[in-house]
Amino acid sequence: MNHVNLIKQYNLKGNYKTGLTMATFGFFVGFAAVSLYGPVAASFDEVMKMPSLMLGFLIAAPSLAGSLLRIPFGAWVDTVGGKKPFLILFALSIIGMAGLTSMLYFFYPDQLTLKMYPLIFLFGLLSGCGIATFSVGVPQTSYWYPQQKQGFALGVYGGLGNIAPGIFGILLPFALITLGLTGSYATWFLFLIAGTLIYAAFAQDAYYFQLLKQGIDKNKAKEVAAELGQELFPSGTVVEALKTSAKIPGTWGLVALYFTSFGGFLALTAWFPTYWIQFHGIDVIKAGLLMAFGFSILASLIRVYGGILSDKFGGESTAIISFLVMLIGAGVLSFTSNFNLALIGEIILGAGMGTANAAVFKLVPKYVPSAPGGAGGWVGGLGAFGGFVIPPLLGVFVDNYGSAGYAKGFLVFFALAIIAIVIAFALKSKYGKEF
Repeated sequence: MNHVNLIKQYNLKGNYKTGLTMATFGFFVGFAAVSLYGPVAASFDEVMKMPSLMLGFLIAAPSLAGSLLRIPFGAWVDTVGGKKPFLILFALSIIGMAGLTSMLYFFYPDQLTLKMYPLIFLFGLLSGCGIATFSVGVPQTSYWYPQQKQGFALGVYGGLGNIAPGIFGILLPFALITLGLTGSYATWFLFLIAGTLIYAAFAQDAYYFQLLKQGIDKNKAKEVAAELGQELFPSGTVVEALKTSAKIPGTWGLVALYFTSFGGFLALTAWFPTYWIQFHGIDVIKAGLLMAFGFSILASLIRVYGGILSDKFGGESTAIISFLVMLIGAGVLSFTSNFNLALIGEIILGAGMGTANAAVFKLVPKYVPSAPGGAGGWVGGLGAFGGFVIPPLLGVFVDNYGSAGYAKGFLVFFALAIIAIVIAFALKSKYGKEF
C-alpha cells in the first residue's frame, strides 16, 4: 500500500515539514521567556533596590523552571508525543505571565518593593516553563526525521527557535518606552495566548503517536509508521526512557557540554543587557540591540549552520572547534574594558556557543537512538541549568570587584570552555566509535 493510501486509511495528519515548522514555532513562543527580566532588569532594580546577587537570581529565574522541567517533559514525549507536553508548559507560562502582569498593574512602580521579590521570582519561574519546550520539540522533531537528516532538522529547529530571546530583547526596551513596563508585559501575555492557540490548532505528532492515540497496538503502529518513513521509535515509559539514556556514559558528557554551550547562552542572553548598561554606560535600547544582534540572534542563526557542519564532520569534532572559539571570545571579554574589543569578544563567544549547541544535539539521537526523548531531557534539562547557575555567579563578581566584576565574570566561561574541550576530546576518542 502506498503512502497516500496509508495516510488516508488511518486519517493521519501532518508531515515532516509541518512537524518541524510547528515544533519550531512552539519553541519560539515559549523560549522568549529567556528575556523575561534581563532587558528590563534595570527598571525592576530601580524600584526594588536589589543587591547584584539577588538581581542575578531574578534574571535567571525563568531559566530555573525552564531547565528542570526539561527532564520529565522531554522524556514524556517518548510516551505521548510532543503536543500534549507543549500545551501544558504553555498553560503554566500563561499563569505566570498573568500573575506578573497583574502584579505590575496593581503595584508598579510606587508599591513594588524588595519585600515583593519572592512573588516576582515565582512568576518568573512559572513564565519560564515555556523555555522547557526545547526538550519537547527536540524529540518531536527527531521522530519526524530520518537519522541522516537529524543535524539539519535539529539545527533549523534550535536555530530559528533560539531567535526568540534576541527578538524580544530588541522589542522589550522599545515597548518599555512606548507602553511602559506593565503595558509591555500585557502585550507579551497576549502574544503567549495567541501563540498557544496557533500551536494547538496546527501542530501534529509523528505518525506513530497519532496511531497510538487511535488505540492501535504499538507493534502495528510502529509497522505502519516505519512504512511511512519514520525511523526513530521510543523504547517505553518516561521512567524507562530516562533510565535507558542515563545508563549511557556519553549522555552525561553531553550534559556537561550543553551546560557550557546552551546554559551559557541562556545566562548571557539574560545578562548581556545588564553588562552593556552597567559596565559600558549604554542606554537600555542600545544594550538590547547589542545583546540581540551581537550575541543571541547570531548564536541562534549560526546554530543552523552548526547542524550542517555536524552532519558533515561529526558532532564531536565540531564541538571541539566550537569550544575553542568560545574560549577566545570569553578571554577577550574577561580582560578588556574597550567597547569595540568587547563587542568583538561577544560576537566570537556567540558564534562558538551557537555552533556547539547544534553539535551537542546532533549527538543525542546518535548516542541514544532508543530513547532520544529521555536523553534530550537529561541533556536539555541539566545542561540548561547553567542558565540559572551562571548569572548569580556573575553577580558575585560584581559584588566583590565592583564595576570591574562585569568583565572578570567572563572568566567563568573561560574555565567552562576549557573543561568542555577536554570532555569533547574524551567523547571523540573513547565513546565516539562505541555508539
